[in-house]
Amino acid sequence: MDGDQEWQEQRTLLLGHRISDLGLAISGSRVERLVQRLYEELAAHELRFRPPVYLSDQWGCPDDTPLIGVPFYLADPRLERIEAEMSFAVENDEEAMRYLRHEAGHAFNYAFRLYDRPEWRQMFGSIGRPYRDRYRANPFSREHVRHILTWYAQKHPDEDFAETFAVWLTPDLDWRREYSGWPALQKLEYVDAVMLEIAGAEPTAPALSEDDLPVEAMTYSVAEHYEEEGDVVPIEDERQFDVDLRQIFVKEKDAPAGELAHDFLRRHYREIVARVAFWTSEHPSVVRSLVDVLLRRDAAALGSVLAHLILPASALALPLLAAVFLAVHFWRIRKDGGISGPL
Repeated sequence: MDGDQEWQEQRTLLLGHRISDLGLAISGSRVERLVQRLYEELAAHELRFRPPVYLSDQWGCPDDTPLIGVPFYLADPRLERIEAEMSFAVENDEEAMRYLRHEAGHAFNYAFRLYDRPEWRQMFGSIGRPYRDRYRANPFSREHVRHILTWYAQKHPDEDFAETFAVWLTPDLDWRREYSGWPALQKLEYVDAVMLEIAGAEPTAPALSEDDLPVEAMTYSVAEHYEEEGDVVPIEDERQFDVDLRQIFVKEKDAPAGELAHDFLRRHYREIVARVAFWTSEHPSVVRSLVDVLLRRDAAALGSVLAHLILPASALALPLLAAVFLAVHFWRIRKDGGISGPL
């Protein structure tokens, strides 16, 4: 049996297993090493509180609870491989540490109820402000730090604090120099002062419950986990992207030695999905559904090819990514009630 066939059999078995039955644990996994690194960073700032970390469905802290949930797939290389296939990316160590520092910020905020302090509210805003998944970000804002990409600090006061804490905690980052002249520096100075104040305190974290969704409570299969995450762009007539494709690709007669548009899209499939999903903050399934439409409108239907001799692939990538990006963007606006009518 070759490696690919063996993996496909393992993959099928894993997808059919209930997550709660996989015996996943932090001990001995990659997650254990990352958590130890987080605790060392906290110790370097003489902070005694160590937020408990557990495996769950995604990154996050339960509402107002100082516990840190970490995606279950990070505890098993085989599940990481499935995640990479499904979502086109898995967090490397540096990315995982960014998330851990961010979630640690939430945990400290909740454990010490910092959000109740008048100074906190004056600095970050009210914790009671409505929390929305969609938010309008100002990429030129200097009132917020930048840690997790897509200007996440601008989403909500709670996220603003968590991001500020994460920047403050990052080793070897001279945040005073990095944010010199920025209003965000005041928030970092505030975090620095508050952490000095509470450094020796060690509040008791609550026990984990099923409501926090630990892996033991994830009684659905790995396949069902990914099905729940999925979404698609509903397209009533797939021909409507033909004009865009004809503008991006050239006719076969103009480039007889060129590469078929279908082959180009297939070859760059993962890159297109990953990049557009990242910059639109949409789940990869949304972007994938649109790229699949473009693939179906292939060279047989359009008679188009990519001409390497006329237009380099690097130059082609920008208009292609832009077309997919805009289609996903306007789908989201329509879905959120901004515009109406079929896509």
